[in-house]
Amino acid sequence: MSIFTGAGVAIVTPMNEDGSVNFVKLGELIDYQINHKTDCIIICGTTGESSTLTHEEHLACIKYAVEKTAGRIPVVAGTGSNCTETAVYLSQEAEKYGVDGLLLVTPYYNKATQNGLFEHFTTIANSVKVPIILYNVPSRTGCNILPETAVRIAKAAPNVKGVKEASGNISQVAKLAKLADGLLDIYSGNDDQIVPVLSLGGKGVISVLSNVAPEKAHDIVDSYLKGDVKTSLKLQLEALDLINQLFCEVNPIPVKAALNMMGMEVGPLRKPLTEMEPEHKENLKKAMMEYGIKLA
Repeated sequence: MSIFTGAGVAIVTPMNEDGSVNFVKLGELIDYQINHKTDCIIICGTTGESSTLTHEEHLACIKYAVEKTAGRIPVVAGTGSNCTETAVYLSQEAEKYGVDGLLLVTPYYNKATQNGLFEHFTTIANSVKVPIILYNVPSRTGCNILPETAVRIAKAAPNVKGVKEASGNISQVAKLAKLADGLLDIYSGNDDQIVPVLSLGGKGVISVLSNVAPEKAHDIVDSYLKGDVKTSLKLQLEALDLINQLFCEVNPIPVKAALNMMGMEVGPLRKPLTEMEPEHKENLKKAMMEYGIKLA
């Protein structure tokens, strides 16, 4: 059984002006997402600036998200690390809070071998019972989960249920779909490749776009899964310009800027991330307006 089907939001972590986590605003964002058809909350992923949260903040955000969501939609917690022991700790704590799933990124900087990835992920998976989605994003981690390795991990650890595929390599996704043969759910990790991944049997997307356009992201997936491929494709193509602007600088710099332009007041970024370049911000603003997003 899938952890979720549809569009899950890789939700930002709102900050106060002093850089602390703004839990009141996080609650508002969660309600906004649920009220606008988002199918799953993914808390403390890359978009949530998890790499600059302390362990205490990280776990507090996960606990808060579970409590605030209150079973209305699933909550998946990002608990990956480049340290296996740390990932085990975060995953076990998140499981205690009642998350519906875990998102485990490949170990960044270490750049593990395929055998290393197998050992890393199976060690974490065997330490918990909650379902797990592997997160493959080589552009950020320098490490690629090959399809053969993903399937090997899933066979050794039955609670590994899916892969968030953000390699950008559709040929690799196709090979994963073939080798997995239904063993793993596949989610697009790139908003510009939702329809291509769905066409290969994908279950949905873990989305940055959903932060600013949750209904549209949901509808791209929902239309496709209901057999209306034409509408799904139309919505996908209409969103491309905005998606490109949301990734014109390192995520989540643009999406936080976009939310602030919408009046969401999600606050600043944590260093080493910095505020968006003025020229890029203008291009983002233009793309948002052309897409029909109302600015504050």
